[in-house]
Order: sequence, then C-alpha cells, then structure tokens
Amino acid sequence: MFKNDRSQNSTKAVWTMLAWTVMIAMLLSGCGGGTPQAKVYHVGVLSGGDSFDGISVGFKTKMAELGYVEGKNIVYDMQKSGDMAQEKVIAQKFVADKVDLIFAFPAPAGLAAKAATQGSTIPVVFAYGQIEGSTLVKSVREPGDNITGVRYPGPELIARRLDLLLQIAPQAKRVWVGYQKSGPNTAVAIETLRQAATKAGVTLVEVAATVQGDLAADLAARASSAEIGMDAILTMPDPFNTSPDGFAVLSKFAAEHKIPVAGGLANQVDNGAIFANGTDFNNVGTLAAPLVDKVLRGAQAGTIPVVTPEQTLTINYKVAQQLGLTVPQELLSIANKVIK
Repeated sequence: MFKNDRSQNSTKAVWTMLAWTVMIAMLLSGCGGGTPQAKVYHVGVLSGGDSFDGISVGFKTKMAELGYVEGKNIVYDMQKSGDMAQEKVIAQKFVADKVDLIFAFPAPAGLAAKAATQGSTIPVVFAYGQIEGSTLVKSVREPGDNITGVRYPGPELIARRLDLLLQIAPQAKRVWVGYQKSGPNTAVAIETLRQAATKAGVTLVEVAATVQGDLAADLAARASSAEIGMDAILTMPDPFNTSPDGFAVLSKFAAEHKIPVAGGLANQVDNGAIFANGTDFNNVGTLAAPLVDKVLRGAQAGTIPVVTPEQTLTINYKVAQQLGLTVPQELLSIANKVIK
C-alpha cells in the first residue's frame, strides 16, 4: 500500500512537471506559433490624383524614419482618384476592409474618408485639407470625432498671393480670377480675395466657371477683342487652375498678352508664372506622418490638434525681367527658390 501511494505520487509529480513545461513552452512560443509576430498595420491611402504625389512621398519617407517598414510592419493600400463620387467608393471599401487608418488628401478625399468611417472606429488623418468653410473638423485645437490632419492654409495663401503680385507688379489694377464655381475651396478663397482686393484698391475680374472650358472661352473672347480687360492673372485653389491643362490655358494667354500670372503651385513657376506661393507637398506629407504614428500608438485622432504647414515662395526672376517687372530684394531674400 505504501509503495502504491509512492508510485502514484511519483507519477502525479511527473505529469505536473510535464504540464508546467508545456504551458511555459506555449507562452514562450506564442501558443505554438513560433516567435510572436509584431502588429502589421494596414493603412488606406486615398489621394486626389498624381498632382499630390509629393504628399505620398513625404509621408512614406517620414513613416519609414519613424520605424514603419513597408511590407514588414505596415502595408499601404494606395488609391488615386480626382472624382468625388469615386473617392466615396474607395473610402467605403477601406472601411469594409477594416484598415487600421485612412490617410486622405486633399479636402474632398478627407471628407469622403470622414463620411465613410462614421459609425466605425477607424481613424482618419487628412492632409492639404482646407478646414475653413468645410465640415472636416470642429476646430484646429480640437478637431473632434476621430479625425485630425494637416490643413491647407487657403485664406492665408490667397491673401498673400495678391499682396505678392502687387509688390512685383504694382501697376496691376485689374486682376483676372477664374474659378470653379462649386470648388470646395472656392467660397472661402474668393471672399478672402475680395476683401483683400478692396483694401488694396484692386478690381477683381471674376469669372465663375461650371466647367473648365468656361475659362478658356472667356479668355478666347478677350483675346479677340480690342481690350483684354485685365492687367494680371491670379490663380485660385481649384482643379480649373491647378491642373496642368487648366494652367496651360492661363499661362499661354498671359504670355501672348505679356501680363504676369500669380501661381499657387511651385511647378507653375516653371511654366510661366512669375511666382508661386503655396505649401511644399513633401513637407505636408512629412508633417502628417507623426500624426499617423500617434494614432496608431493609441491616441484618439480627434484630440490631436491640426497642423498648419509653412508657406513657400518660388520666384521666376527671368520671367519677371522679360515682363519689365522689378522683384523687390526683400522678396528675393526670403524666397525658397529663385529661377534666373
């Protein structure tokens, strides 16, 4: 009897030890799956088109610096569309795919992402989105909902653009402004511009367009008349002005009639504008990455203040000289780039 008890106790001890060994092995091996795998984040990226590629580049470069290695611990689903209806479809698919976050730019894409994620826990970080006159966020300090991002400083840029134009071309008293009537940035931009023009004693020659061809038609009519009715052209923040085809129409007219064009994108300076004040797309993407990092680490997007990028200034000194204009030394000294 005594031997039997001892044998049973010995057997019980062996099984207990084996059980503990198995449990410890499972804990160390991640329940039999080998080395524990780090979280792989899936981020849906919704871009408004090729024009905004610089934002994607800056974003992904900074994300890599922050430790997010594409294909290893983060996967990007890159989608492009300049069509608002299609952007809504893409954003809804991101939600259906249960991505960890949506990074969207510019404003229309951001709004599509915000709408699609309502009722879900998927956060949104936008870039190059104008918050004035839109429902993107509640405020800069407290964006609210589950969204934050890098704003497009539209009001500041458009007012500064007129000021820069008048510093370089003080004789310009009639400034032609053609714009997309239904553009998401239009209402705020044109109202800001009207106030600045009144203060500066300048007349805005406004052309509200429904389709891009409306602007070309207006310029063609002016070209065939004895008086074109303008002294300069100022670009607006909409596709009719910023697309390569749209700007080409403005630039060609300006060159033929020897009048200056105030641009909003750096590449417009390479194509005839005397200057362009805007924001650097690469920098916008770089600023967005730390916001995404914070959210992926657990911060509530709506509690993270919206970031505002600095303005940039590119001057085409060569074109200014060809037009007989003098660029103030003060502007040359603060310009990010001067083309001579």
